[in-house]
Amino acid sequence: MTTSIETLRAVQHPVRRRIIEYLSVHGASQVTTLARAMDLQVGSISHHLRMLERVDVVQRAPELAADGRTSWWRMPEGSTISWSVDDFADNPADRMQAKAAEKLNIEYQIRKLAAWKKEADRADESWRRAAFSSSTSAVATAEEFSDLQARIDATVREWTETIDKADGQERLPVFVFSHGFPSRP
Repeated sequence: MTTSIETLRAVQHPVRRRIIEYLSVHGASQVTTLARAMDLQVGSISHHLRMLERVDVVQRAPELAADGRTSWWRMPEGSTISWSVDDFADNPADRMQAKAAEKLNIEYQIRKLAAWKKEADRADESWRRAAFSSSTSAVATAEEFSDLQARIDATVREWTETIDKADGQERLPVFVFSHGFPSRP
């Protein structure tokens, strides 16, 4: 599925990005839980959830509501947002917005990495050892490189599906990002 420019606009908002991350990590949640976790008003969270719902990034989970007063939301099963600036090559205005979204996305990822590096010395040694940085240089065709991305995405999806969140073990949210691009040695 191709990501639309409307989806990019919706997900790059800082509050919506936090909502997506929270639901990805914690699963389905009530609006009040999200508001409390993000120190925001319920009305604001509801607004941002509706904006994400319009572009099919989140969905309501009415079967989880014990009564009509609670509103539950979740990420759709197997949802991912993947895109390239070149997906918007046919429309110069959309391409410019996609480039801006790409810049915001990279800045977000770098801020997450910088926050970890700032806190790492205070983290438990097991987490410091588990954290990783990886880079590889190789040669490939564009098709082979696209295949690598698909394999990485599949591996991450498979890995997350093997985690038994109900086994009673303490887990921390983790963030993984990677970039791949042509480069000269």
